[in-house]
Amino acid sequence: MKMVFRWFGEDNDTISLKHIKQIPGVEGIVWALHHLPAGEVWPLEDIRKVKQQADEAGFHIDVVESVNVHEDIKLGLPTRDKYIENYLQTIKNLATVGVKVICYNFMPVFDWIRTDLFKALPDGSTAMYYDRQMLENMDPNNLVKMISHDNDFTMPGWEPERLAYLTDLFKQYENVTEEDLWDNLQYFLERVIPVAAEHGIKMAIHPDDPPWSVFGLPRIITHKENIQRLLNLVDHPNNGLTLCSGSLGSNPNIDIPEIIREFADRIHFAHIRNVLVYDNGSFIETSHRTSDGTVDIYAIVKAYHEVNFTGYVRPDHGRHIWDEECRPGYGLYDRGMGIMYLWGIWDTLQRDRDREEYENVANTRKY
Repeated sequence: MKMVFRWFGEDNDTISLKHIKQIPGVEGIVWALHHLPAGEVWPLEDIRKVKQQADEAGFHIDVVESVNVHEDIKLGLPTRDKYIENYLQTIKNLATVGVKVICYNFMPVFDWIRTDLFKALPDGSTAMYYDRQMLENMDPNNLVKMISHDNDFTMPGWEPERLAYLTDLFKQYENVTEEDLWDNLQYFLERVIPVAAEHGIKMAIHPDDPPWSVFGLPRIITHKENIQRLLNLVDHPNNGLTLCSGSLGSNPNIDIPEIIREFADRIHFAHIRNVLVYDNGSFIETSHRTSDGTVDIYAIVKAYHEVNFTGYVRPDHGRHIWDEECRPGYGLYDRGMGIMYLWGIWDTLQRDRDREEYENVANTRKY
């Protein structure tokens, strides 16, 4: 696996490339042009600036997260063709600096949802939390006010320019069904995948977070069967997944190692994180250690190792520890420890495999 680390850019991240460089095994940054609204073409000048910064620090920029999909595309509005053309031009521009994977999502309105960005854990750290009961009768505008008040950083999927039109967006989605969303996703992919493939870029959709309907909005990338349907929409190697263990893991009934084994050749990017799911369906993010949450991180890494996964992996959301002031879920310290936990599992599995292969060769020579 190729270890990468999400970075929000100079003057937009509390973490420097110098600090990321000190985490063993990290070879690339996962980046985006966060100052640009969804739907705009990413200028070559801005792209090359990030490329230069990464080169100077000794990182590649193979993975972009995210080139956000404009809501008009998700809604299937007549204006979607204009935004798809912009998307295609951005793909072409990214290809000029060697980008290999684009992580994106097709979630209406919100890219992800939490009710508390800094909920205290028993050890004194804090983490992002989802209260399922609280959301059942909450006005989404109240959630935005609550979350915005609790955070000093702009967050992907919660950009102010998008949230300013929240009420209008919800009205637009009132009559949009899951089948409508599937149709609009297919329309998008049928135009994007051929261009992405031509330019050597793999599209990797992120599962819905959480993987169920919230506020009555349709959500479709929610479980194994729907992942298979997605891959069949445009059955091409460049139409693939960002497999997020935290998003899917908030539903304990989803077998993530099984998904890895079944769709290994279509997983272009992996987010690995742990969550603790409560009996009432609420959940909180935890350390990457298996025993701290509900997601079997060991079994997930083992599945990737078994399929000889050579794609990109990043530690996903971490806790906020040691009084670090950072973007929610994206501190340096806990993600750094998460990487070492993942490498520890991977290196142990690799050593066991090497030993077995050596013993098999030695036994063969005896005869």
